[in-house]
Amino acid sequence: MSTWTGNDPLPDMGLGRLRSERTSPATLAMMIDSSVMLMPVTSIARLVELAQIAESLGYSRVWVPDEGLASRDVFVTMAAMAQATSTIKIGTGIVNPYSRHPALIASAISTIDELSDGRAFLGYGAGGSLTLNPLGIDRNRPLAHVRDAITATRRLFNGETVSMSDTFSLNEAQLSFSRPDLEIWFAGRGPKMLRQAGELADGVLLEFLHKPTLGDYVKRVREGAAGREKQPRLCYSTMIITNPDRIEEVRPHMTYRLVDSPPKVKELLGISKSDTKAIAAAMHDGLDEAAKLIPDEWVDPFVIRGTVEECSSELTTIMDTHGFDEFMLVVADMDGAEDLLIEVAEVMAAANR
Repeated sequence: MSTWTGNDPLPDMGLGRLRSERTSPATLAMMIDSSVMLMPVTSIARLVELAQIAESLGYSRVWVPDEGLASRDVFVTMAAMAQATSTIKIGTGIVNPYSRHPALIASAISTIDELSDGRAFLGYGAGGSLTLNPLGIDRNRPLAHVRDAITATRRLFNGETVSMSDTFSLNEAQLSFSRPDLEIWFAGRGPKMLRQAGELADGVLLEFLHKPTLGDYVKRVREGAAGREKQPRLCYSTMIITNPDRIEEVRPHMTYRLVDSPPKVKELLGISKSDTKAIAAAMHDGLDEAAKLIPDEWVDPFVIRGTVEECSSELTTIMDTHGFDEFMLVVADMDGAEDLLIEVAEVMAAANR
């Protein structure tokens, strides 16, 4: 791999080879608005390379999670991506209002927006244990924290002077270099959170949910958005598997998702309390060990799997049935990530034919 110094955009990195070996550029044209989440668990040079590849393949947005000490800094990573790309939107996927003050988040994303010539967006969430526990932060009053964060950020984007002293404090705070229409997204799954997101956010990300109950989550967002003149955009995210081996990349990450699934979902899947306890206990020995307890039939209701045509057909049905505006691919395993980006781009292209 070539080494990126930070002074210039990355070189081609073999992108022409990737495209010519797997498919033609015309085949990769996307009509479904498609985005990608790149987990910042590898070098910034590698993450920038993947952002460039995603841009070339037609992905419209790259999300970068803020996982605190478990990953590279989200805003430094996005700044590097902004300098090495020209069209793809770049934003947090997600950042929380506990480990970072919402006003400083607003300033940071506005700086990324300036650096990228208006390509930034902000994704908010309530934060999780991976990020907050090492920092000794308790996630108290998450509904209020998220509401205050989105409200304050929106007002700062609008150029208002903001004072508040509830979940966090602001004293006549102002932000002079942002823009009012900088998008604010929310990612979550709790009923109250989703209704609030429908009320406040420009877009809502629904990620890796049980497909048969997906409509319940969409309904909650729509309930919160009732009466809004401009409805929030909806983004659906899961893993698309056209290479059978990729299910093994997903299986370890199904462990904590299944343990934390609502009782209704566990009942539909036939997951007993003893199953849940066994998976949770095995997780102490690592996700790969716990993954041995996860059969395919517990994975399939969360992912899209099959041939390119089968996957494109199922994805189109899901998007149309629930009114999704965008699909987002999560790239967690950086080995072979280029192939995954191309495989999913091929599914998108087939869905548009």
